[in-house]
Amino acid sequence: MAIAYQPLWLTLRLAVVATGLLLLVGVPLAAWLAASTSRFKAVFEAVVSLPLVLPPSVLGFYLLLAFSPTGRFGGLLSSLFDIRLVFSFGGLVLGSVIYSLPFMVHPVQAGLQSVPASLKEASYTLGKSRLRTFFSVLLPNIKPALLTGTVLSFAHTIGEFGVVLMIGGNIPGKTRVASIAVYDEVEASNYPAAHVYALLLLLVSFGILLLVYTLNRRLFKS
Repeated sequence: MAIAYQPLWLTLRLAVVATGLLLLVGVPLAAWLAASTSRFKAVFEAVVSLPLVLPPSVLGFYLLLAFSPTGRFGGLLSSLFDIRLVFSFGGLVLGSVIYSLPFMVHPVQAGLQSVPASLKEASYTLGKSRLRTFFSVLLPNIKPALLTGTVLSFAHTIGEFGVVLMIGGNIPGKTRVASIAVYDEVEASNYPAAHVYALLLLLVSFGILLLVYTLNRRLFKS
């Protein structure tokens, strides 16, 4: 039984890149939501949370329309920057970031909202700026939330199927991730190969969850 390991490496690469981008985008967004008193806050929270309730095929379909060169956004990228997101690794990354956004934002937002306001006020009293307070006071106090958001986003990206299939298709070596490889092997009645892919994904997901629970216990005790 020959197993192609390329889908596994592509999945790992996708998860690493998407999680890194989610840290850059999701943490500031969570900070804004945690501190915002805007009357439109509920609207933004609903938009961020949509991937939790929408079927992946629905989200993937609309992302496919948006990223397509015939659509406005995709056409703009294609004409101005010669970038094509559909059926490409870049499209997989952007789709994964959108689909996993709530898994990063929700834990970090909850963590920031649990930090006592007195800590921020003390920092401001000592002359620290808002930016320095955020990085030197707030973030160190929400390490468990940051860890949870990072690990859950990584694990969710690894297991995603519907969105990546709609946006990326099934191109070997380019967009064929491990979850799609499982589906392909089952369709071909190659159950031993499907079992190997599925078992590896199961072990990786279990290991990630075990790691986050173990580290969170240590962080809470320290």
